[in-house]
Amino acid sequence: MDGEKRLDFTCILYTLLIIIFRGCQQVKRRSIEQHQTLREKILETIRDAILDGQLKPGEKVAEPELATRFGISRTPIREAFRQLESEGYLTVIPRKGAVVTALSERAVEEFYVIKSILEGYAAQISAQNMTEKEISKLEALNDRLHLLAEQGDVKNFFKVHNEFHDIFIKAAGNEKLAELIQQMLLKFNRFRLASISLPGRMEISVKEHNALIKAFRNKDGAAADALVRKTASFGGQILIQSMARQEGREAKSSILKQLIDV
Repeated sequence: MDGEKRLDFTCILYTLLIIIFRGCQQVKRRSIEQHQTLREKILETIRDAILDGQLKPGEKVAEPELATRFGISRTPIREAFRQLESEGYLTVIPRKGAVVTALSERAVEEFYVIKSILEGYAAQISAQNMTEKEISKLEALNDRLHLLAEQGDVKNFFKVHNEFHDIFIKAAGNEKLAELIQQMLLKFNRFRLASISLPGRMEISVKEHNALIKAFRNKDGAAADALVRKTASFGGQILIQSMARQEGREAKSSILKQLIDV
């Protein structure tokens, strides 16, 4: 009888320990999720302020103000700063803090030239590999992009636009190429979002995608390559022109213009 009582006590103790352990795990998960959510809010707040012109190039982004605004420690803010620096939005200067990075025409031009070559090559290869299911997925995504363009929803357009490009980049079947493109795009997200935000650019992007889908259906790698190169070059060129207009000057001649005219 005593043995049975000891067994019951052991089972109860074991059950309680499991409940406590699971409770701790749930609390830990919620804490991580809250941390990530706050970090995302900080990222979005700073990105929007830079793209909208509320934060100017060279202007300092103050940690104390963000910490007070979100009611958090500076750790997630610094994590957000590091990510924004990797995306080209901020420059973190020792003993000074984070400042808004100035856009450079040369940096824009260099990025879009490389982007046009790498994504163009991916499109050329994927034109031979693309399945009917993948092409149908591209059509569905472009239908969503059409609606988002009509609504003027730049943020969600940008996300779905990335999904569209991911499909044909991965369809090329070259993991190193896909990894290289992904790393490059992440580093220059600011340029891409700034370009897609320009008036009329989303609508033009949807038309460009329609032409690209047609090339994929026809398994025309040369046409797919040319379309993607021109699309990337056009995106960079109009961003450079917009930057020049904001500064009240004429845009310099760019190799991107030559790529568009080919």
